[in-house]
Amino acid sequence: MRRSARIPLRPGVLPRTHIPSIGALAPSAQRSQRRWNATATGAHDETSLRPIDSILIANRGEIAIRVNKTAALHGIKTTTLYTDPDKHAQHAKSSAYSFNLGPTSAYLDQDKILRIAKENGCQAIHPGYGFLSENADFARRCEQEGIKFIGPPASAIDSMGDKAKSKDIMEKANVACVPGYRGSDQSVEKLESEAEKMTYPVLIKAVRGGGGKGMRVVMTKEEFRDKLDSAKSEARNSFGNDEVLVEKYIVRPRHVEVQVFADQHGNVVALGERDCSIQRRHQKILEESPAPGLEESKRRELWDMACRAAAAVGYEGAGTVEFIFDADSGAVYFMEMNTRLQVEHPVTEMVTGVDLVEWQVKVARGEKLPLNQEEVVERIARHGHAIEARIYAENPDKGFVPDSGWLEHVRLPDQGVDIRVDSGFVQGDEVSTNYDPMIAKLIVRGATRRDALRKMARALEDYEIAGPVTNVDFLKRIVRSTDFMEGEVETGYIEKHKQELFPQLTVTGEALAEAGLATYFQNAWSRQASSVGSSPSWLQTDSDFQPRTFNFQRADADSGPGKTPEVMSVSVQQLSPGSFEVTSNDKVWEVTATWEAATKTLTTYFPHTRHTSRVVIPPPERLNPTVGAPIHLFSPQGSFRLIPAPPSWLAKALGTTEKANSLLSPMPAKILRVHVAPGDVVKKDQILLVIESMKMETVIRSPGENLTVKRVVHSEGETVGSGVELVEFEAPEEA
Repeated sequence: MRRSARIPLRPGVLPRTHIPSIGALAPSAQRSQRRWNATATGAHDETSLRPIDSILIANRGEIAIRVNKTAALHGIKTTTLYTDPDKHAQHAKSSAYSFNLGPTSAYLDQDKILRIAKENGCQAIHPGYGFLSENADFARRCEQEGIKFIGPPASAIDSMGDKAKSKDIMEKANVACVPGYRGSDQSVEKLESEAEKMTYPVLIKAVRGGGGKGMRVVMTKEEFRDKLDSAKSEARNSFGNDEVLVEKYIVRPRHVEVQVFADQHGNVVALGERDCSIQRRHQKILEESPAPGLEESKRRELWDMACRAAAAVGYEGAGTVEFIFDADSGAVYFMEMNTRLQVEHPVTEMVTGVDLVEWQVKVARGEKLPLNQEEVVERIARHGHAIEARIYAENPDKGFVPDSGWLEHVRLPDQGVDIRVDSGFVQGDEVSTNYDPMIAKLIVRGATRRDALRKMARALEDYEIAGPVTNVDFLKRIVRSTDFMEGEVETGYIEKHKQELFPQLTVTGEALAEAGLATYFQNAWSRQASSVGSSPSWLQTDSDFQPRTFNFQRADADSGPGKTPEVMSVSVQQLSPGSFEVTSNDKVWEVTATWEAATKTLTTYFPHTRHTSRVVIPPPERLNPTVGAPIHLFSPQGSFRLIPAPPSWLAKALGTTEKANSLLSPMPAKILRVHVAPGDVVKKDQILLVIESMKMETVIRSPGENLTVKRVVHSEGETVGSGVELVEFEAPEEA
């Protein structure tokens, strides 16, 4: 057996030697502890089980669909909820019973949610993750209304939801915590003083909430107050509470978490650990299990501490205990406990063969855990390695700013036992700015970590999304990064490998040729379709033999004061039906090409190679001449996003040539704060504005030194689109 079962002394029960003194626990935890000590193995009384035949899913997106699938397998009726922006969303269609809550924020409307649950005879509410999943007041209200909250008791949510309080509880339970300040004095002077005592760098973290919101790394004293203001503002907007704690920042940390499960009979198991060190904006984008390069003794230590953490708060259901692992010293510190199912739970399901949502329902009914610790260990030893990649609508090349828009084209990798996609979107759906920009999760499993990495790389190659910009190409680079493949992971991995992960990308001659050919075919097809009233079977008119020139720009090219994106030209002339002369990047090729409009597939026979690619050209209604909807090309050389370059006369007519000294919004957003006024002279990287998109704050800084602000275009509270002018600077004087 690969791993020895050292945690439990009897199957499924926390060993007595790991139990803290009852006097150190809260009253609710003491009651749970007495149950724990009195637990006897054996069958439970079926007549005492709570009936759960109907569940209200109080969430949206892929988690609502995920819960619905498991419920359907077990004959449980589900009721789903949606808001006005989500009325056409997939999760709203995943159940026969769905109800409109109303405005965007209504997923937090406890009164309405509870009323719908009672009117539809729902015996339980599954909160998913986010929204009300870690809201102790909501858990209490469910209990008062006689509806089972599928999650831990409100007391456990209270204890672990407050990061300062949770660390006090953990220290009493002999679980090591990161050194830091978590006191009630929240004055700037006190927090700054405590940070200096710890010595920089330090981490400012919101006391409430999670998901990286309200969290800032501070490297020097000079930036402490700005980072504190930003963290407090984001926490206030996200959680309604701007209290923070300050911790010593571990320079080379790994983020390792343990999935725990506890029932109402005092049984608890650790379902393995997950390494979640690959992060941006303090949010995870790659998770894997088992954690690579972790010594067995350290793995058992983590499992041990996680079980003690669950015991200390009288836990019930699925939970994740998160730890900071110091890669330099080997020390392990408790970070926080997420009192819910995690986004990355499929990784654990892959390596245990367990349906965690099914377990949640069983525990909520009052059943004992289906497996004890010994059986869990045996399963993990058999199932190999799993990795999850989160697919986001965001632009890694521009600081991971979130994006939005219609999914013009979606092509998924083939799914099977070892490849799984959990998604709340399909082709034709809109990724809006109202909620988190995660589109899907891609999960793979292999016999070994290397095997899983190969499968992940292959699956990402087959994953195509056109519409908003995504992080798919960035994920491809990470999983092929040498150090990542060797398991050398840490939370600073992306920054440390910046040069490797953010290469200067060029559009190849073949890619330009394909973009030109696809545009040529699409234009000719549209002309003939409109003239004959139906899709033509061939392309052959006199005009089709005239040379045509198409001008493109990279959709993700740097823009800003003084920056003009490069214009790339490609010439296409049809020589005979299906035969062309193409000129791009100073190369001239005679090629044959075919275009299948229905599948968006372009097959091009170059003199030296054949390319079968998909080229997605947005429909006319989404083509904006001032911005340009991107053409997406998925080819053997990679994926490219190009926009038609606007003609010079249009730029002059629109006045955009006068905007060379303007700073544009990187995403659709709301203006939160404006820090400058006309006439101000700003230094490079000075804060100009703070914007918010999808619950995340982004600081807009000065792109240059000694720039004079001519105009601030929008005021606080206004909403702007991507590419909209924010600040105009005075034109620099000519030498």
